[in-house]
Amino acid sequence: MKKITYILAATFMLLFANSCDTLDIENINNYNADLVWDDESLVEAYMANIYADVFGNWNSQLDEKTQQLGSIHFYQDMVTITNSSYKEWDYETIRLINEAILNVTESTLEQDVKDNTMGQAKFLRAYVYFNMVKYHGGVPCIKIPQNKDTDDLYVKRNTTAECFDFIIQDLDDAIGLLPEQIEKSASDYGKIDAAFASAFKAKVLLYKASPQFNPGNPWDNSYWDDAFTANQTAYNKLKDLGYALTENYEDIFLVERGTEVVFAVINTYPNKVTNWDYGVRPGSESRGNAWAVPTWEFIQEFPMKDGKAYNDPTGKYYKTDEAFLQGYWENRDPRFDKSIVWNASTYEVSNKAGNRQYTSLGIADVLDDFGTNPAAKINSTNLDSYSGFFIRKGSDLSLLQSEVQQYDIDFIVMRFAEVMLNYAETANETGRTEIAISILKEIRERAGVEAGDDGNYGITAITREDVREAIITERNIEFCFEDMRFWNLRRLRMLDRLDGKTKHGVEAIAINQDGSEMPISEAKVKAEENALTEADFKYIVHQIPFTGVTVTSVPEKYYFFPIQQGVIDLNSNIEQNVDWGGTFDPTLN
Repeated sequence: MKKITYILAATFMLLFANSCDTLDIENINNYNADLVWDDESLVEAYMANIYADVFGNWNSQLDEKTQQLGSIHFYQDMVTITNSSYKEWDYETIRLINEAILNVTESTLEQDVKDNTMGQAKFLRAYVYFNMVKYHGGVPCIKIPQNKDTDDLYVKRNTTAECFDFIIQDLDDAIGLLPEQIEKSASDYGKIDAAFASAFKAKVLLYKASPQFNPGNPWDNSYWDDAFTANQTAYNKLKDLGYALTENYEDIFLVERGTEVVFAVINTYPNKVTNWDYGVRPGSESRGNAWAVPTWEFIQEFPMKDGKAYNDPTGKYYKTDEAFLQGYWENRDPRFDKSIVWNASTYEVSNKAGNRQYTSLGIADVLDDFGTNPAAKINSTNLDSYSGFFIRKGSDLSLLQSEVQQYDIDFIVMRFAEVMLNYAETANETGRTEIAISILKEIRERAGVEAGDDGNYGITAITREDVREAIITERNIEFCFEDMRFWNLRRLRMLDRLDGKTKHGVEAIAINQDGSEMPISEAKVKAEENALTEADFKYIVHQIPFTGVTVTSVPEKYYFFPIQQGVIDLNSNIEQNVDWGGTFDPTLN
């Protein structure tokens, strides 16, 4: 049973009716700590509330920031100093965590309860600070609950190096206080353990070494050695504890508490549900149109079954661009079939055996169609939001349409595949390329990619630079729709791969065996019987969206986002980042 709840009792909520933002000088209030910190159940509730704020949940739209999903997320001047876009200044949560650290220490709770709570709080503080540093570079390191009458609230930003030191110290403290591993069957499952803390520390050090923070020396700075040591330690530790790749890729998400799950947010109907299925299903199988859809660009990026690109002349399944468009679903990396829904693909949603999903205008449901075929004698209403593809990954197809809002699959915050690829990256950047290649092979073997005669699973990389690119490529596929692509490209200072780009979708038009267009009326009848396969269509590429902004704008200065002007207006000691008109250098060199 799922034991963790993220809903506080109403009486407990009253304690925090007046809680407010740290650094908001006019509104820092206190509550009666005696009502909470000597009561273990209220401490549990307090911490559970912080968990819910910190870790979030499933969100189908997050990878719209990249080429993976449609919609032009980054339009020109989307991020400014004055608006709230991409501002991470979460001192309200920091205050709540600092309250926990202070008051648990002074409480009458049993020592083991104190230690466990302190370990969780130290991790959560590090996690929140890391997110702020990832956005902005150095931020003020507030270590105690501030008091408007006795504390200096006009604090300056700590350097980015000081922030990393503080984060790592908190994580080391957490690792020393937390249980090494919380078993998947334990009542405490869903809380942070030392295994997760070790893996997250390794990720933090990977970021510290990365080009985002070291533009002057991106690949040979000394931080890579520290990152390798931490990632090797985390990898070996978790592997010894039994963490491993889940055998079937789709089971990672749909079979909860698997061997690959390092940390997950627990969802349980009816107390805690999330909107993933609601957001990814075709409109005819949901409660409205899908919120996020894959692009043609991303469809092309999935490898073939032999692990090579479709247009690689050395590949077993090589195709020209024209041939690929008319048969893109054939002989793909098995993760493609488990991640994408395409026109006429088998899609047994709502337990509909043999069901095929159509997207062709005039044939598909009006909530699913995409295209401009004049023979349909109807205009699609989805041209600015759809692409001819849908997300299959993570979708619970057993839910009926009426149940789609009951989706309660646990949200995975970190899985072992990420630990492995973080280790691979740091190994490659410190001269241990053979370790990186070995891990890439493991990932592809689990995916079901063919090993090939050479046993390399389509991996041809040899040099440090080529292996680096292979890791970037593998992350793109392995973690698709998991909100990692943008942050990895940003961390590696590769946002130019998104800047100035357009996105496309694919229209399907039913055809006869001789290639002529099939009458819409005939095609519609056949589609209702699931008789049309992918080969019964021709395919045409369209730019998406049809109207409005069509070009992604991700300028160089987005490697560090600005501090919101409202924060600076409240505290003149806060410096703005250099690329946004200020004097603060958010890098490490």
